[in-house]
Amino acid sequence: MHKHIIARAILLAVMAGGALTGCGEQQGTPQQGQMPPAAVDVVTLKTSSIQITSELSGRTSARRVAEVRPQVGGIVIKRLFTEGSEVKAGQLLYQIDPATYEATVASAEATLAKAKATEQSARLKAERYSELVKARAISQQDYDDADASWKQAVADIASAQATLKSARINLAYTRITAPISGRIGKSSITEGALVTASQTTALATIQQLDPMYVDVTQSTTQLLQLKQQLASGKLSVSKSVPVDVTLEDGTAYPQKGSLQFSDVTVDETTGSVTLRALVPNPDRLLLPGMFVRTTIAEGERSNGLLVPQKALVRTARGGSTVMVVDAQNKVESRDVVVSQSQGQDWVVESGLKAGERVVVAGLQKIKAGAAVNPHDVTDGSAQQGKE
Repeated sequence: MHKHIIARAILLAVMAGGALTGCGEQQGTPQQGQMPPAAVDVVTLKTSSIQITSELSGRTSARRVAEVRPQVGGIVIKRLFTEGSEVKAGQLLYQIDPATYEATVASAEATLAKAKATEQSARLKAERYSELVKARAISQQDYDDADASWKQAVADIASAQATLKSARINLAYTRITAPISGRIGKSSITEGALVTASQTTALATIQQLDPMYVDVTQSTTQLLQLKQQLASGKLSVSKSVPVDVTLEDGTAYPQKGSLQFSDVTVDETTGSVTLRALVPNPDRLLLPGMFVRTTIAEGERSNGLLVPQKALVRTARGGSTVMVVDAQNKVESRDVVVSQSQGQDWVVESGLKAGERVVVAGLQKIKAGAAVNPHDVTDGSAQQGKE
């Protein structure tokens, strides 16, 4: 009896040990297994034609500016324009009292008439003396004197004509006209004011507002980079460089301008050069001195590469990295250099090439060397808000 009890106890102990061993194996199975690859969204990079642009700030200025000044002195008797209005070239703006200048013209005309009469008498006398000297009826000296008197009379006519011309010019200057077409500002004088030809204050200023100049500045660093890219063939430029203008309130100006020239002198204080654009202004929306921002098309990159902005991770040193998925669906961290934004993308300068797959969503779930399950969203079908 006692032997049977001992045998049953031993059998129960063995069975209990086997059960514990089986439980231990089942509990250890999840620890020994591997997690499935993380699902990520990737974009396959492709080359395309990219328009390289620069965003520069500047100010507007009138294409032509003319200060209206008197060229003769006198009393202003009329002002014949409305301040702030449009005037045409040659339009009468001020009238200076012409009385004294009219008198000067009349005197010059009389002097010219007297000189012509004297010349006629001297000429006839010289002609008669030329016949008499041939017949030896008069001396050679008498003829020389008559001929000299005639030539002096001719010179007197020329002098009188010049004096008359000058008098007429001064008389015309009493009518102060617009030198250019444009918008005229406020008048600095009124009727009854005395003006002089040498005064420093302009009577008014006319500015031509259509088209307008937009002067912007570009750093010499940017300029050198642009020239290097053009020289290497990375960029190609057209003869006409378009310019888009953004107003102070952030709205886009409806008219597109064109780049006119780049200055050849570098500002020593700022290390920049001035670029000038010509912008149409038919509605006079732009005024001189306005602050604007411009987008200038510097050139076209035929085989440019774009990477989505959300794929970039900024490093502590200011650089940029992306996660690239290789052919074995493993992740590689890659340093890249980008230059400027194009919508939701960055222009790639180095570090990536066409055909590579870049992670754009799910970055927080992966690290370099990890295997992933990529989902290509090159067509833009990435889920909104997914990372």
